[in-house]
Amino acid sequence: MPTAYRSRDYAESLAEFGEAAALPASGGWFLRRPIAGHDLHDGMTYPFLCCADWRALDEDIESWRGRLVSLAVVPDPFGAYQMSDLERAFPDRVIPFKQHYAADLSVPVARIVSAHHAREAARAFRRVQVEVYEDPLPMLDVWLGLFDIAIDKFDIRGIRRFSRAAFARQLALPGAFMTVASLEGTPVAAHIQLVGDGVVYAHAAAASPPAYKVGAAYALYYRELEYFADKAQWIDWGGEAGLAQDGKLSSFKAGWSTGVRQSYFCGRILDLVRYDQLGREAGAAATAYFPAYRVGEFN
Repeated sequence: MPTAYRSRDYAESLAEFGEAAALPASGGWFLRRPIAGHDLHDGMTYPFLCCADWRALDEDIESWRGRLVSLAVVPDPFGAYQMSDLERAFPDRVIPFKQHYAADLSVPVARIVSAHHAREAARAFRRVQVEVYEDPLPMLDVWLGLFDIAIDKFDIRGIRRFSRAAFARQLALPGAFMTVASLEGTPVAAHIQLVGDGVVYAHAAAASPPAYKVGAAYALYYRELEYFADKAQWIDWGGEAGLAQDGKLSSFKAGWSTGVRQSYFCGRILDLVRYDQLGREAGAAATAYFPAYRVGEFN
């Protein structure tokens, strides 16, 4: 079965930000990235850390002592872990992060979608056509044209601003899909999904101005619920973008969901001496940000 974020190939798609590194006992991957100005490294995942055996995670991370200053991750909201697994693996930081809106695909679509969203989807389908691409790589250029618009509109930076090379590798992954909404034959909006371990992860979304006028997003979400209904157990629509908390996107996603899954931000210090030294050099010794020495960076 496809493993989405729980794969070496996905980690290697982010090679511009670090080296893919294995957690062999738990079956996960992370990015080992350099710390500027030092012959030191730390670890991170984006967007999630996904593991096959969460009980082995503590042992895996401990094996990196002496090679990492710290490790910061957001465990998969659909991961089969207990809170005790996270607290053992990340003794320095386990805090609530975002709530992810999710659809239980065992529930009929008509019962999942809110009345408002159903009306808007019906209206959108009168104007747009939606195609699902099980082999999305040939649609790379179409996607990039839409994503460039999203970069400008939402000021996407850092690791979230995937490059052409990153998207090319991601679209070639087993379990990668793309849904595309077209208006009079022209693609105006698209979503990328990565499917793994029974979960459809809403990986990226982009749209051009005409898409907003015709409500293309409503058609895309509705079609995705229909298409994946017999192919997975859940759709993870995600939460608010970045650190936004205005609630607008959450309200929209709630209308396609049966509930929420809580995600957590987790951190572990593997070299306390160097961690404190780097924090002092960055003038961030008192910050709550983790890792402190990267405060202000776009991770």
